[in-house]
Amino acid sequence: MVLNWITSTPRRTLALIAAACVALLAFGMYLQHVQGLEPCPMCIVQRYALVLVALSTGLASLGRRSAWWKTWSLLATVAAGLGAFVAARQSWLQWNPPEFASCGRDLYGMIENYPISRAIPMIFRGSGDCTAVDWTFLGGTIANWSFLWFVGFALVLLALLCKGAQRR
Repeated sequence: MVLNWITSTPRRTLALIAAACVALLAFGMYLQHVQGLEPCPMCIVQRYALVLVALSTGLASLGRRSAWWKTWSLLATVAAGLGAFVAARQSWLQWNPPEFASCGRDLYGMIENYPISRAIPMIFRGSGDCTAVDWTFLGGTIANWSFLWFVGFALVLLALLCKGAQRR
């Protein structure tokens, strides 16, 4: 029944995903600017992935043609997968912190001072900031909740894409 509600009107579902992404981004801004939590490099990558999911699903919800929303939904699914990967890696770092935690550089400092081929592995290696647990809700960290949201978005998007392929 839930699957039928999700897949019966893809444009509505895509618009709801975009709205949820915007709400999550707003919550992240609240945590940063009101609560004073500074995002680590992995958090910033997750934000960019969330922005990509929001933009892709928002654009997908605007198109009436099947090919339009399927293309944008596929891009959103890839972005959600990337976000889930980064969130899972950060969760793993939080559960298994490195022996020597160092704060390291911020994301922009890494990109400005190192070639992209060297900066990207540094981002995923994590730093002392990425292993810190500054906020929890129901026992989950920001990275844990981010992972759950990204996986949820990816599953709904995959359901839409699979159901859309069956309708052909």
